[in-house]
Amino acid sequence: MKLAVFDTNGKELRQIEAADEVFGIEPNRSVLHQAYVSQMANRRAGGASTKTRGDVRGSTHKIRRQKGLGASRQGGIRASHQVGGGVAHGPHPHSFAKDLPRQMKRLALRSALSSHAAGGTLLVVDGLAPEDVKTKTVQAALDALGVDRRALVVSGEYEADLTRAARNIDIARALPAQNLNVVDIVNAHKLVMSEDAIRKCEALWGGENLKPARGRRREAV
Repeated sequence: MKLAVFDTNGKELRQIEAADEVFGIEPNRSVLHQAYVSQMANRRAGGASTKTRGDVRGSTHKIRRQKGLGASRQGGIRASHQVGGGVAHGPHPHSFAKDLPRQMKRLALRSALSSHAAGGTLLVVDGLAPEDVKTKTVQAALDALGVDRRALVVSGEYEADLTRAARNIDIARALPAQNLNVVDIVNAHKLVMSEDAIRKCEALWGGENLKPARGRRREAV
């Protein structure tokens, strides 16, 4: 598929070819949802903890005798309905982690990228990370490109200056292509990428990293 390349002033310069297997597939919404849920679950610490009636301090002696007083039956003061008693069925530390097969993760990333490409929210920008990039230059480029909502700025390699400059912009976040993830791509209204980032994505999730279709036989060498 073809993608338009813009300069930092918002002017279209040329068009480049992008791999269809990365930027032009039919998005798999089911796998995309699973990857999103899995990543959000993996962020959870799972450290919430409560004490049961066996963990709190207090006597286990029966508060009053069972019958003859006309009052409710009561056990020890560590019961969950007593003030200072234990918590019934409360949370305990555990892992919320959800694992996905590697091929499903790659399919989810390709689906997210293809969704942006099909929706016209993928912008390829030339000169995205100049040598002396500052916050005002990144902001000016986003304004020229018509980006006024949450944007993900993607470079081919890690650019410290670009990351630092985008960090001061509320609607922008900068990442290298190798750190792209489903949550950041899906949450972004615009995906601003350099041409190097496009090639990096093709190398990471296309070509040799594609899973052969079921039933396809590899050609004998």
